[in-house]
Amino acid sequence: MPTVHVNLGDRSYDVICEYGVLNQAAELISATGLKGKVAVISDSNVAPHYADGLLDNLKTAGFDPSLHTVPAGEASKSMSQVELLCREMTQAGHDRKSFVIALGGGVIGDLAGFVASIFYRGVPFVQIPTTIVSLVDSSVGGKTGVNISEGKNLVGAFHQPRLVIADPATLATLEDREYREGFAEVIKHAAIRDEAMLAEIDKLDPADKAPPAELIARNIAIKARVVEEDEQETSGTRALLNFGHTIGHGIEASVPYGELLHGEAISLGTRAALLLSVKHSTLSQQDADRILSLFEKFQLPLVLPQHISTETVMEKLLRDKKFSAGAIHFVLLDAAGSAFVSPDLTLEELRDTVEQLRS
Repeated sequence: MPTVHVNLGDRSYDVICEYGVLNQAAELISATGLKGKVAVISDSNVAPHYADGLLDNLKTAGFDPSLHTVPAGEASKSMSQVELLCREMTQAGHDRKSFVIALGGGVIGDLAGFVASIFYRGVPFVQIPTTIVSLVDSSVGGKTGVNISEGKNLVGAFHQPRLVIADPATLATLEDREYREGFAEVIKHAAIRDEAMLAEIDKLDPADKAPPAELIARNIAIKARVVEEDEQETSGTRALLNFGHTIGHGIEASVPYGELLHGEAISLGTRAALLLSVKHSTLSQQDADRILSLFEKFQLPLVLPQHISTETVMEKLLRDKKFSAGAIHFVLLDAAGSAFVSPDLTLEELRDTVEQLRS
């Protein structure tokens, strides 16, 4: 069974990536030593497709599961939902011996992981990602959290999962737009660490929701290696995963949650990062255009809507966690497949680049 091991000492875990592996979830979870009561947290889009099968699988294996469903969408990544879930779990009889399963995309993974990190001061959890973004990125690495009106993911905790069960077959039930937006993270991985992957992404058919499991696993391995090098963003290596995200998160937080999907905002943020990489580093315009063409292939936006003001983007950007003591640490490319963190950009340069996104 294709497995990516995330080596973090006593917090190590496996990511199992294979078509159909969701049907073996209970067996795989049992093998980790988890048992007893489990709170399955999902959303109103994913639960109707996969929750009943998972619950039956868990019950057959001797687990005692309860299902907790939140409304689909970014708005559910909130402290109010955290409180509701913690109360529901308590009412369902869960305690410090229970564990959590996150069944869904990045919103559910972040939300359920954060609930697991604080419920009874921390219980184990398992990630079962069901979107491209969550399969290749957010389910691995232990970042959990919720949004507040001042910015995205500003409240959270590092809490590594016990296991990640990545079944690409779940992608078949995604809406077209949600499927395509996830490839922003795939393109990002290729741009920062795997130049050869750019050609593989270019061969994909955006209408075919069955990408090769090997490609998904290759992305997971990139994320895993970076996390191993810098689990809690202390050395700066993990910051490379923020390529396209500094301005992207600023754009995403400038509109009501859900108006722009995460990958759509990251597409815009990546165009900004490429503009800056050509101007302030050694990235060739040819490589920048090659990367941008992949966003176009997946119909991801590259022009900033006029109603999103530059000042609002800058205000949100300045509250982002990627600023350290007010200093700008911005990820640039020096070539396709090679990224670094630059301390040399100014706020004015970032502001001018956001303006350039309008055409």
